[in-house]
Amino acid sequence: MQASDPALWNDPREAQAVMQRLTRLKAEVGQWTGLEARLNGLDELIALAEAEGDDSLRDELADELRGVEAELEQLELALLLSGPYDDRDAFISIQAGMGGTDAQDWAEMLLRMYTRWAEARGYSVHLVDQSEGDEAGIKSATLEVRGPYAYGYARAEAGVHRLIRLSPFNAAHTRQTSFARVEVLPEVDDAPEVVIKPEDLRVDVFRAGGHGGQGVNTTDSAVRLTHLPTGIVVTCQNERSQLQNRETALRVLRGRLLERELQRQSEERARLRGEYRDAAFGSQMRTYYLHPSTLVKDHRTSYETSNVQAVLDGQIDGFIEAYLRWNVAS
Repeated sequence: MQASDPALWNDPREAQAVMQRLTRLKAEVGQWTGLEARLNGLDELIALAEAEGDDSLRDELADELRGVEAELEQLELALLLSGPYDDRDAFISIQAGMGGTDAQDWAEMLLRMYTRWAEARGYSVHLVDQSEGDEAGIKSATLEVRGPYAYGYARAEAGVHRLIRLSPFNAAHTRQTSFARVEVLPEVDDAPEVVIKPEDLRVDVFRAGGHGGQGVNTTDSAVRLTHLPTGIVVTCQNERSQLQNRETALRVLRGRLLERELQRQSEERARLRGEYRDAAFGSQMRTYYLHPSTLVKDHRTSYETSNVQAVLDGQIDGFIEAYLRWNVAS
């Protein structure tokens, strides 16, 4: 057993990750065992209440039974998270696309949406990097999300998100279509698919940006990593020191390289099946309509809701659950 191997602790970071996964698995087993015991107990109590003709107790127990069944449904949904990295923490990167200032504002709206979603699930959320927009919003941002199956759930959000609304950034308030790309990366240190050689990295340091006051960084602590073989560039400027920024940037880079390799493998399998389609930036996976009507529609699963404000406030679990079920069936 990996957790009992004394050599594991030669790498404290890896040991901590293994122990966290072990704790998580034990908790999941405990949940299944506890729910099974509760279901059996409720079935017996309901049968007893019916035998005694106690309708009030029977109804009360039936309500409790429905609650347990809802918990069971959530655990069954977790079984769909069977990917090799689904149980890992995640990085969510957002990049403004076509649409100018509206697109940069849209990217900031998505940043807020994912922050609220993660916080509502009890995940810890940390802003790794952010590039401010020219007039409003952001050009790009990266969140680090830590919690059980953060990557498994968040990967449902990867793709191009389209917003249609009346623009608040022009005097005529004309209808505007804006795009933003969301990238979801697993946080990994042990993926066999990823090998980063020191000679393949160019490291640049620069002064981190800020909004003024005591938050302005007066040293060259921000880090930009360029992976020379692929041209992938990762920046981190929100940590306290250059060393911390470099370590975080490396974690993002590992995730990006892994996601790139997993995507290549997926596309190769699709080509062999004759199903491959080129992923263009305009091929949105979800559209958020704010005008003329209000609707959010996922174009992969056909799941939709008219409660746009709730979605923008982080209530996206319906879309994520629909994606997980669709992804298994497809």
